[in-house]
Amino acid sequence: MAAFTVSPIQSSSLPALRRPCATVRPWKLSGYPSSSFRPITTHSHVAPFKTLAPLRSSSAGNPSDLSPVVATSDATKSLKLRLQNGETLYGIFLLSFSPTIAEIAGFAGYDFAVVDMEHGPGGISDALHVLRALAATRTPAILRLPESCPTWAKKALDLGPQGIMFPMIDSAKSAKKAVSYCRFPPKGIRGSAHTVVRASNYGIDEGYLSEYSEELLIMCQVESEEGVKKVEDIAAVDGVDCIQMGPLDLSASMGYLWDPGNRKVREMTREAEKGVLASRKKGSGSSAYLAGFAMPFDSPEELARRGYHMVSGVVDVGMFRSAATEDVRRFKTSLAAADSSDDEDGGRRRDEDGDEKYWSE
Repeated sequence: MAAFTVSPIQSSSLPALRRPCATVRPWKLSGYPSSSFRPITTHSHVAPFKTLAPLRSSSAGNPSDLSPVVATSDATKSLKLRLQNGETLYGIFLLSFSPTIAEIAGFAGYDFAVVDMEHGPGGISDALHVLRALAATRTPAILRLPESCPTWAKKALDLGPQGIMFPMIDSAKSAKKAVSYCRFPPKGIRGSAHTVVRASNYGIDEGYLSEYSEELLIMCQVESEEGVKKVEDIAAVDGVDCIQMGPLDLSASMGYLWDPGNRKVREMTREAEKGVLASRKKGSGSSAYLAGFAMPFDSPEELARRGYHMVSGVVDVGMFRSAATEDVRRFKTSLAAADSSDDEDGGRRRDEDGDEKYWSE
């Protein structure tokens, strides 16, 4: 059999190969603007996809009103830009690692979704499917790491999330380390594979290196007494964009694992909040925004009122658990009520039959 050879592609031909492609990073699909964006041209005979508007929230008016809400242009803005514009953002935590649930959450209209690798069962491969589902709905994704280390940060960032959340940050030193995990040398220690990873559209996005650090949202979780004491220093670290409060771990560190709503825990939380807000009032350009998670004793609306700019109101698993248990409870209760009603009706019928028999004799 005659041998044949395939001549290599000349380097000068690479720009020509790239020309038809749009330089839209995965997070651009989730709402990031890009100075290097080039729209994909379509053939005239192919109809463009229609943009689906989110359904109207049942909390505002008639619960049965599912008419579309007029879409806004917020999907074209990054989370960082929206925070800088003074917006208060509302999000959801995803622990199920279900792409379907992620897609529903995106279409529902949440401003962001936190894919939780710290407490959820999934890892990097599982998170990738969730990120793709969120990108399809143009919903910004934030990855919460299992631990604050360069290895997990590197693998998470290579997926191309819009934000990254570091757990258990209790000092300015640990916050600086977290930021360094997100920066390429010489500004940090992030390992580089930007020519082939999803974050850069597998190397197709030539503007990735010049834009990623300005667009990535870095969040540090303060969830211990030690962290609260150093919260102003943490918030002032260059590169830290948000301080995420961790109410459950904070209560556990104080000895109130089973009582996160304890007065002392709430007082400690208020102290942390004041520290973050005070750092912003000082006018430091690097001061962080306040982010938090709603609790039964601390509603999303209350968090927003106290100055939180990023509020997570629900967890997908918890929301399904509540809906499922309520559904079962309602059905079982209706059955019990029906059985009780049947017993009473049956008793009345037996009494009536007995009376009729007695008098007929």
